[in-house]
Order: sequence, then C-alpha cells, then structure tokens
Amino acid sequence: MILGIGTDLCNIERIEAILARFGDRFRNRVYTEREQARAARRPHEAATYAKRWAAKEACSKALGTGLRMGIAWKDMSVTNLRTGQPVMHVTGWAKRRLDVLTPPGHEAILHVTLTDDHPWAQATVLIEARPLGPVPSRT
Repeated sequence: MILGIGTDLCNIERIEAILARFGDRFRNRVYTEREQARAARRPHEAATYAKRWAAKEACSKALGTGLRMGIAWKDMSVTNLRTGQPVMHVTGWAKRRLDVLTPPGHEAILHVTLTDDHPWAQATVLIEARPLGPVPSRT
C-alpha cells in the first residue's frame, strides 16, 4: 500500500549560486558527509546537490509534513547502490514520522528516483508499506 508520494523540481543554477555565496556553511547544514563526498567526486557538483535537495523536499512531502514539524535536512539523505540506483534514508524526526505512518505488521520501503537536465533537477519519493512475514504463493 502507498503511504505517501512527493515530488520536487530544483533549479541547478539556484544551487550553484547558493554554493558560491555560502559554500561549506550551506553544504554542512543541508547535506550529510556522505552526500558531500559524492558531490565532490562528480563533474557537476551543483547538479548532484540539486538532485539531493529535490529528494529531501520530495521525501518531506511524502512524509506529509513538508520541511516543518521538526524535520531537519540531514534527517533525509540519499546514497547510491553500486549499480548507481539512489536509495533514500531517514533518521531522527523523519524516521519517527515514518514509523507513525507505517501500519502495524508492515515495513516501510522508500523508493526514490532522481534526474537532471540542466538547468533542472527532479526527484520523486514514494513510501510503500509492505506486509511483514511470508509472501503468499500465487497458485
């Protein structure tokens, strides 16, 4: 069952301007060390940050709160599997909110997709509740 869905569009040039103006102050407020390390390795650092900004906004919308009610930027983060597939992680208040949304007997699965086409970066987050226990056979 779907618990929430969120999407966000971010202007890469806006993130470039914020990075130029605030640098590490912005990076350290919004992004985890792992997200910063990934962006530093990418040829288009601002596009990497913009996609993650959009993912955090989309996640907060999927949680039904937006960026209010105690949620912090670093409570949401994106890593990548070896295949490149993005994975959304939540901690702190965002994790507590996710736990409240998740029905008993279910686990929450966060799905995220990211894309960019200069000057835009976009992300969608879908929260799925999957029943715990054995999967019934289809016979």
